[in-house]
Amino acid sequence: MLHVGGDKQCPPLGCPVARSAAGDEGPRHAPFKKSFSCFFFPGFSTLSLADQMSLLQSAWMEILILRVVYRSLSFEDKLVYAEDYIMDEDQSKLAGLLDLNNAILQLVKKYKSIKLEKEEFVTLKAIALANSDESHISSAPNTVSVACAIHQSHREPCKHMGPDSMHIEDVEAVQKLQDVLHEALQDYEAGQHAEDPRRAGKLLMTLPLLRQTSTKAVQHFYSIKQDGKVPMHKLFLELLEAKV
Repeated sequence: MLHVGGDKQCPPLGCPVARSAAGDEGPRHAPFKKSFSCFFFPGFSTLSLADQMSLLQSAWMEILILRVVYRSLSFEDKLVYAEDYIMDEDQSKLAGLLDLNNAILQLVKKYKSIKLEKEEFVTLKAIALANSDESHISSAPNTVSVACAIHQSHREPCKHMGPDSMHIEDVEAVQKLQDVLHEALQDYEAGQHAEDPRRAGKLLMTLPLLRQTSTKAVQHFYSIKQDGKVPMHKLFLELLEAKV
């Protein structure tokens, strides 16, 4: 079984991402990789630098949202963007984040009902990164991911499995990484939750909703960017541009 690793501190959702970024000096990808090094896991570094960047630029919002969701599991109707930044409904309204926060809370409720464990959370982050989508924003559910989740829950091969990104150089390498991650999740569930053979499938079925919520978040922050009233770090702006 692949050991995905512990969950390191990582930038919270939104503009705080930029505050944790390195300066603009040095190679073009250096600030990006330093800011999101906590997303990496065994096997990811074996991909080409171009494919690492492609996947990171595609999946960063999904992974940040998943982190917010996991931090919020022990709270009731509140989102923990950071240890010192917790938002309830009234604060969400004041910040203009009510719709987005309600969408994220739907994910919180779903993972609460499943009783998501840390090992599952870390593995889902890795799967979301390896199977990220760099196509233009769409609010439609990813039906291929849903179909593959069902196949994977029964350990059946899925002919649709493969990197969603249109800018992957070594598709075979990314597919192999996806297979390893799905096997890791299956092995964990078989060992820890043998009484629920469909648990892995239930977890994988949450990924389309995560992607929809990520789309909503990108659209929200991009509208703020277009409004021009809130200053944003160059790195954060580049990440938004890469998603639209």
